[in-house]
Amino acid sequence: MFGSFKVGIMGAGKIAEVMADTLKGMRGVTCYAVGSRSLDKANEFAKRFGVKKAYGSYAELVSDPKIDLIYVATPHSEHYENCKLALSAGRNVICEKAFMLNENQAADIFKYAGEKNLLITEAIWTRYMPLRTKLTEVLASNVIGEPTMLTANLGYNIVFKDRINQPALGGGALLDLGVYVLNFASMVFGNDVADIASICTYNDLGMDMQDSITLRYKNGKMAVLNASAVATSDRKGIIYGAKGFIIVENINNPESIAVYNSEYKKIAEYNRPKQISGYEYEIEACVRAIKEKWLECPEMPHSESLKMMNMMDFIRRSNNIRFPGEEVYEEKNSDGNNNSVPDAGADVLSQPGGATGGDNPGDAAAGSPDSGDNLQSGEADQGDQGCDNSTAGTEGTDTE
Repeated sequence: MFGSFKVGIMGAGKIAEVMADTLKGMRGVTCYAVGSRSLDKANEFAKRFGVKKAYGSYAELVSDPKIDLIYVATPHSEHYENCKLALSAGRNVICEKAFMLNENQAADIFKYAGEKNLLITEAIWTRYMPLRTKLTEVLASNVIGEPTMLTANLGYNIVFKDRINQPALGGGALLDLGVYVLNFASMVFGNDVADIASICTYNDLGMDMQDSITLRYKNGKMAVLNASAVATSDRKGIIYGAKGFIIVENINNPESIAVYNSEYKKIAEYNRPKQISGYEYEIEACVRAIKEKWLECPEMPHSESLKMMNMMDFIRRSNNIRFPGEEVYEEKNSDGNNNSVPDAGADVLSQPGGATGGDNPGDAAAGSPDSGDNLQSGEADQGDQGCDNSTAGTEGTDTE
């Protein structure tokens, strides 16, 4: 790797546009190439953002030996094949959230990347942001005492988008927005979850449009999480302790952290530093990792991506939401309901997969996912991820 670090963008949708614009504002990094299934679209994208190379196929893109990192900005349903294509060509990869359709796909991709000795990481942007580190520091200071409960929500009116509605695109609010509230809870409380209770509403194709999720941890802490693809929410994350509480404004691209004491008086506030879009931090993390020859980014290790996929698999199964190509999980209980989750890495759903709604959209379900290690604590993640507070992101994956 000589001179400027070269990034190739796979996909030419809205989220790819945000990344291209971000790369233009970074030092030592170049948006070198873009690949689309349409050469005309790739050429138009390249002209608009000053990208040197434009390719009319993903295979041509990943074959360019000058590319140091491929950014995958395609629909959830395409992530598995797109990442495997890039890795097979010897390219390091950062892939948009939700990382894959299910845990089995994620585990297979991580294994394949390891065999190729290449970096692959999930672009869940809030994991890489400075305010994530600040939140960890504030919680560690014991200023609100031991945190015991949190709430988080993320909602945008994006119900009209195909990638939300269509099973074949890995649709639903959970993988698009719920992934952010789950990551927020993980960064604050870790992953030692004892029970998950969830309920959702459905569109006509069986995809979840709104999700209500409650996590109970083995140490007695609780997280109450909501995600909606039909309503605009305040996007707040609130963490409650014995001596006060913390409000994170916009868990999708945190703007500030406000600390209140038990008398409801604000005693501290930390604001977001100036940023290009927020995407720059995940790219900087990849540059560091590649230079150090790491195969994962410490901000979002593979174990965390697997845990998030494991929980989302469980929530989908609890609510009878499956994608085309996924095998129906063997029901274990005589009443036809399955209220427990196997350990991480167990074959719950086949991979690779796509999307189909359950025949009988489920009632609220509770159960226990695998008890992942308490690896990270800290901050939020990228929901309707965009360069500012509510643009791009879920707006953005390439469905060309």
